[in-house]
Amino acid sequence: MLNLIKSLRKFSPVGRSVESQTDTEQVVSAQEQEESAITRNDETDLGLFDAFLSGWYQNATNEVFRGISIGSNDVVVDVGCGSGGSSLFCAKRGARVIAFDIDPQVVATINDRLKGEAPGGFEAHVSDANPLPLADNTASRVLCTEVLEHVDDPDQVLRELYRVGRPGALYLLTVPDALQEHLQQRVAHPSYFQKPNHIRIIERTDFAAMVERAGLIIEEQTQYGFFWSIWWALFWPCKVHLAKPDHPVLNHWTEAWRALLSTPEGQEHKRQLDAFMPKSQVIVARKP
Repeated sequence: MLNLIKSLRKFSPVGRSVESQTDTEQVVSAQEQEESAITRNDETDLGLFDAFLSGWYQNATNEVFRGISIGSNDVVVDVGCGSGGSSLFCAKRGARVIAFDIDPQVVATINDRLKGEAPGGFEAHVSDANPLPLADNTASRVLCTEVLEHVDDPDQVLRELYRVGRPGALYLLTVPDALQEHLQQRVAHPSYFQKPNHIRIIERTDFAAMVERAGLIIEEQTQYGFFWSIWWALFWPCKVHLAKPDHPVLNHWTEAWRALLSTPEGQEHKRQLDAFMPKSQVIVARKP
């Protein structure tokens, strides 16, 4: 179980393992996203569509998250890159990508993933982000998703993120939502809340305050992922491996969520549930 928990660090905030999918380009339109998610019996495919509805990986507009477009003129710094789904999305749009993760195996994997997929160039480095081995004012886009709950000093990491961004740079920052983390406290394996996993729960107001203390201006604070909040709560008693979580409980929940989204009011219902108990909080911010 401990090895399974350690693997959580490598998974995207966009569901269980959206970043572990090899191609975020596989569905290129909203209609095709919906058709694929509704017809396939696959929680990661449904999770990707659910994330798409919340603003992630907008292929048509080249936005890694709504409001954060990526192009060939961008330098993207991805801190805590995990399996590299966001780095890959940005690289395929011609951005120069500089990815960091604390795990050497993760860095080796992202190096392999980006080979031949990054016309703008890429680098991947092992780093704990304290400090980042980058010059001031390097990045036009800074991504740091599901990292701050792991680190000893999130304020210091945010200061580093601020330092490496150019004036006007856009930041995409996420942390697990506090309400669903309190739910996980009741049902998750104890190591979920031990190093190297989550060592703090960040309340919504505290998240915003941390970002503002770093000197960033918040453009939007939102949330997503009720589907995954419940999926994770149900995962623990199923005693299945995260890499192949095939269990009737999880399968039935996935089917229920798929059926909900297919109803006329399903997407509005999703928005309300996401607001109540999301998997993650999202802040889009700008460096002045």
